[in-house]
Amino acid sequence: MTTDNIRSQKLHVGLNIGIAAAALVVGLALAYGFGIGNYVLGVVLGVVIYLIGLQIVAGRIEGRRAARDRMWKTLIYAACVLAILPLASVVWTLISKGAGRLDGNFFGSSMNNIGARDPEGGAYHAIIGTLEQVGIATLMAVPLGVLGAIYLVEYGRGKFATTVRFFVDVMTGIPSIVAGLFILSFWVLIVSPWFNNGTPRFSGFAASLALTVLMLPTIVRSTEEMLRLVPGPLREGAYALGVPQWKTILKVVVPTALPGIVTGIMLAVARAAGETAPVLLVAGGAAAINFDPFAGGQQSLSLFVYQQAGDASRYAPARAWTAALTLVAIVLVLTVAAKLLARRNSLSK
Repeated sequence: MTTDNIRSQKLHVGLNIGIAAAALVVGLALAYGFGIGNYVLGVVLGVVIYLIGLQIVAGRIEGRRAARDRMWKTLIYAACVLAILPLASVVWTLISKGAGRLDGNFFGSSMNNIGARDPEGGAYHAIIGTLEQVGIATLMAVPLGVLGAIYLVEYGRGKFATTVRFFVDVMTGIPSIVAGLFILSFWVLIVSPWFNNGTPRFSGFAASLALTVLMLPTIVRSTEEMLRLVPGPLREGAYALGVPQWKTILKVVVPTALPGIVTGIMLAVARAAGETAPVLLVAGGAAAINFDPFAGGQQSLSLFVYQQAGDASRYAPARAWTAALTLVAIVLVLTVAAKLLARRNSLSK
């Protein structure tokens, strides 16, 4: 231990704030004085000057070792703030621009017979379409994805399991429009004519199939990773008591990994709810309300936002922002509900 490492003096909070304020003033003065940028560059320069000044002043008061520790803490806090700022900006923009049409007409009517000069019109048909399409896709993707992950972790050995894992990894990077084209060429153009007198039929169910293709790899990979995190002694203890493997998986492994599995599922649901290209290709979109996902075109909130954002009407942007806010709110409510349900597993009681 040296005298540099055992100093008891600490940098006063007021001095720290003073360094930050002075650095910010200098950064803004440099940005505006030399005409090289606006307040954003001024703040960035201020942060750099603050770190340099903090290192010098803290080094003289606390010692070099404590000064380095303080500087790295400041960098970590700054990185955390930088990571939160875009999210906070998105949330604020959605709320500020989307709150204007949060009324009964928006949630209780569709765009049927709504002209470019009509300020009315809502997203009721799009909300129904999103809930039905994502709900059907979830009912198909979750059992397949979870069971596939259980196979890969608990039973899968050899080349077949390696091949399955490889294709799951490949599917993770498939663009959404490719999934839509696949369902369009297979289901809409080949299978649906069998049930529609030889005529191809767009439908919300076709969109659900495309969303299922997109959700499956995310669910499989996230569930697989969560199952691998379950400690081996839990399985061994169940086997030592004579519990069959299938019951060990059902009663011990899955409940232990359930919170992580639910998180992966909700990530997949959020991605599916925000997809536009597959719905546009195989569901077509519709201005009127369609409760039947198996017959006729159907709208979704993401497609509604896309169409309203590109509409020439002066009232369309407000509808687009409110629909985007509604979509985020639906995903948030579903995520919170799923998290609350996941906590009520048998091993946490």
